Amino acid sequence: MSSPQQALRSAVPTVAAPASRQRHWVVVFAVSLAVLAYIDRVCISYAAPLISRDLGFDREQMGVVFSAFALAYALFEIPGGWLGDRMGPRRVLLRITLWWSAFTALTGATWNFTSMLAVRWLFGAGEAGCFPNLTKAFTTWLPTSERVRAQGVMWMFARWGGAFTPPLVLLVLQFTTWRWAFVLFGSLGLVWAAAFAAWFRDNPRDNPRVNAAELHLLKGSEHLAGGHGQVPWAKLMRSRSVWLLWLQYFLLSYPWYFYITWLPTYLQSPTGRGLSPEAAAGYAIFPLLFGGFGSLFCGLLSAHVERWTGSVTLSRRLLACIGFAGASAFLLASIYIRDPLWAMLAMGMASFSNDLVMPGAWGACMDVGGKYAGTLAGSMNMMGNLAGFVAPWAGGYILQNTGDNWNILLYVMVGAYLLGVACWPFIDPSKPLEDAEPAPAPAV
Repeated sequence: MSSPQQALRSAVPTVAAPASRQRHWVVVFAVSLAVLAYIDRVCISYAAPLISRDLGFDREQMGVVFSAFALAYALFEIPGGWLGDRMGPRRVLLRITLWWSAFTALTGATWNFTSMLAVRWLFGAGEAGCFPNLTKAFTTWLPTSERVRAQGVMWMFARWGGAFTPPLVLLVLQFTTWRWAFVLFGSLGLVWAAAFAAWFRDNPRDNPRVNAAELHLLKGSEHLAGGHGQVPWAKLMRSRSVWLLWLQYFLLSYPWYFYITWLPTYLQSPTGRGLSPEAAAGYAIFPLLFGGFGSLFCGLLSAHVERWTGSVTLSRRLLACIGFAGASAFLLASIYIRDPLWAMLAMGMASFSNDLVMPGAWGACMDVGGKYAGTLAGSMNMMGNLAGFVAPWAGGYILQNTGDNWNILLYVMVGAYLLGVACWPFIDPSKPLEDAEPAPAPAV
């Protein structure tokens, strides 16, 4: 039951006091955690040649190591999202951050293929649920008009965290071994967890820094903040939009995982681009850097496209179809461009187009999922990370059995993007799972 003080704060203010901006701190925490998540998962891709040399891994074994993280991450996404809906994102995000930080550090203690596989599996299991629970926090802390923009900003910084990881790892490796580099990266999560525990509350009403005017902006979100363990699984499984959200995210993630797993090896391989480690670290920035711009561009543009089309559904479909089609075209072009700089610029534009899809897809999880946004976002991200399991393993298998023919691997990625174009015309983000009956027509 709400206290009299909470009731007073939630009332419409009688004096025109400006709304506090505490909700923006939720975006700051989400952005910083997203950056840490991508640093911790991308750092292994640049350390992969050193790990393979020291531990004696071949291409296929390294692909399996990459995939171990993604499979565990995928399998624990729905439980992680569901726990956020049931317990609230605060406790779940703290558990997630402490767990994955520990196993990032323990990656440096591995001594053979089995130990590396086990640690990366547990790392993936620990990080699962991160983005669904951040999405849950956005659903509670942000008004509807700010949610897609916040997703765009968060994914921009997530991509940029991954983009600058290769040169960051290269810098760290000049002063220490790859083993101690993982310990260093794992320790960063402890700082975030301490700050988050001190400030964040699942319900904005419980944060004394949120004033009445800001609570009024968030009116209607309070029913999303409590525990909701009874997920309407039957409705979820009957929804065409849910199934297509799953499929499109699998197809979107399959090519994208190349950028955070095999890309540094591709750039240095004699049958790839044949670059030095220093040059490869510079060029490896492009896909994730451009992807960040794509996420931000979509987040900022979506409101204008909604006004232009007069439809949230149409605007989401339009941006997503453009994103998938553009990604396939630019990635195909990168295969045939000989100059490494221009080829990587084309691959960067493929990633830019890829991320035109991202904010709308996660926004659709908030719109369709409502108070079950954590569960739906978790299930969608599960499908994306199942692609993350398949893609690195399939890439390693292709390379091992075709004499390092990188073009075959890239053609498969182009095909995945093309299939994604066909999904979005049939996704309807305007129909929430909670609506048992059609919403009444608005009064004229």
